[in-house]
Amino acid sequence: MNYKYYIADVFTNQIFNGAQIAVFPYADGLNSQQMQRVSRELNLTETVFIFHQHADCVKRQMRIFTPKSEIDFAGHPVIAAAFVLASCGDIVLRKKYTPVVFEQNVGPISANITNNNGKPSFIQFTRKVSPIVDRFAPPDGELASFLSIPEGQIDHKKYNTRLVSCGFPYLVVPVYNYETVRHAKFNFQAWSQSIAPQTAAQEILLFSAKTRSHDAEFNARLVGPTIGLHDDPPVGTAMPAFAAYLCSFEHLQKGTYTFAVDRGDANHRRSLINLEMDHKGEDTLTIRIGGEAVMVAEGWMTVPAIQDF
Repeated sequence: MNYKYYIADVFTNQIFNGAQIAVFPYADGLNSQQMQRVSRELNLTETVFIFHQHADCVKRQMRIFTPKSEIDFAGHPVIAAAFVLASCGDIVLRKKYTPVVFEQNVGPISANITNNNGKPSFIQFTRKVSPIVDRFAPPDGELASFLSIPEGQIDHKKYNTRLVSCGFPYLVVPVYNYETVRHAKFNFQAWSQSIAPQTAAQEILLFSAKTRSHDAEFNARLVGPTIGLHDDPPVGTAMPAFAAYLCSFEHLQKGTYTFAVDRGDANHRRSLINLEMDHKGEDTLTIRIGGEAVMVAEGWMTVPAIQDF
C-alpha cells in the first residue's frame, strides 16, 4: 500500500526551524508494527498517524510513534496534525476558528485551528492536568556538577529547583542567564554519583527568565541521561509540568497568565511555544498550548504488509 505523508516544522513560522514532525493524514489500514517501522525509517522525533474512525467530522484518532516506541501523548503532533489536515483539505476551514478533537492514547485532546484566508495560521490545544510538585531536589553543588554549569547560576531569588510531574516527572532547574541554558552539558558520571536519580526524573528542564528574543519570556532546554549530549530536543511535552511549576510559587497570584517559551536559537532550530494557564490554586490546572507550523515536504511511502504480533 502507498501512503501519503507530510513533514511540517512545528512551533515556528520559518522553514528549517522548530521541530520536524511527519504526519500520515490517512493511515487507515496500518497496524502497530507497520507504524513503528515507518517511524524508524523516517527517523524524526515523532511520526503521527491519523485514523478516520469517527462519524463525527471533528474527531480523529491519533497515534504517535518515535523511532523507538509508541508514546501516549505529545504536544507537537497536535499542532502538526491540525496544520497538515487543514492544509491538505481533510479539515475544511469555514469559520475564524475550527475545532478538532484528537483521540490520543491518554484520551481526547481538543484543539482550535485559526483560519487566515482559508489557511491554518495558528493552532491551540487544551489540556487539564493534575500535577504533582515535590520540593525535594539535589543540592546546588550536585546540580551544577551534572549540568556542567557554575553553581552560582542556579536561581534562588524568584524560583527554586523542584520535581514536577503531570504524568511524566521532570526536574525543573531555574538559572539566571540564557547563556547558561545554552552552554549546559550533561555529565552522566556526576549524575550517577548524585541523589538526582532518586527523584525518578530522567529529564531535566533547564530554564531562564532571560532570553534574546522579544517574543518570549522564558528560554528552556531539556537535558538528561536519556538525551544525547549535543541534542536539543523539543520541549512541548514538558510545558504542562513547566506551567504547574510556575503555579507552585506563592508569589504567583491566582489568575489567567499568557506567556511564551522559546527553545534553541536562530542557528539551532528555534521553537516558540505560546501558553495560557488558568491558575486557580486547585488540584487541577488548565493550560492552552499554541503555535504555528510550516510545511516542509510531502511524499508517498510504500508500506509492505506486516502482521501484528
